[in-house]
Amino acid sequence: MAHVQVSHNVTIGILALQGAFAEHQAALKKLSCQKKIAIVLVRAAEDLSACDALIIPGGESTTIALLAKLAGLLEPLRTFLQKKPVWGTCAGAILLAQAVKNTKKGGQELLGGVSVTVARNGWGSQVESFEAPLSIDGLQDPSVPFMGVFIRAPVILALHPSTRNPPIEIIARLPTNLVPKSQKLMVHNEGDSDPHDPQSIVAVRQGRHMLTTFHPELTNDGRFHEYFVRTCVLPTLL
Repeated sequence: MAHVQVSHNVTIGILALQGAFAEHQAALKKLSCQKKIAIVLVRAAEDLSACDALIIPGGESTTIALLAKLAGLLEPLRTFLQKKPVWGTCAGAILLAQAVKNTKKGGQELLGGVSVTVARNGWGSQVESFEAPLSIDGLQDPSVPFMGVFIRAPVILALHPSTRNPPIEIIARLPTNLVPKSQKLMVHNEGDSDPHDPQSIVAVRQGRHMLTTFHPELTNDGRFHEYFVRTCVLPTLL
């Protein structure tokens, strides 16, 4: 069980309009500091006012954006991003991106917050989902790989560092040798194996925000949730 030292009461919201919000809720409850973490399922603007941080789950990014718009949540979410930590997983990562490729007809509403460009479904369709062990410094027990679950996962096409924004920290890359042979990036030039290619990046932090292109909430490993609380949320409460 992942453990995090919490000296303050912390309220973490989970955008609960569509997708794997219940799985994130279960993962937070399993943290050994659970008595000091309150969880709010965010479905309306007033729910955000109680939150110290927010998780945007995996699901269908266009649907989540549409439901957020219908609920009057888009602008409150953008305002929240300017002040408090947000973590997006898979579809949530798309919504946090500065720009997105491969959108559905009519485009894609974005919240922004992280200076990257992503491509939707960059690894292919649902049937091309896969898992891969990731070596990640900064997690508890870093010698133990974290299993990344990639389901219609977005791909990071580019980083956009700027002196006006916090630096972008690469948390995890997917080594080329771990990609199943059946997988071909829809947006990748065949034969390009540059280890510094941004398309190998699967998790980043920028300031108080974090995105992961995979689904940590679909594992029994709570270390990414602990990492978010410890490195993104708690420093903003000091």
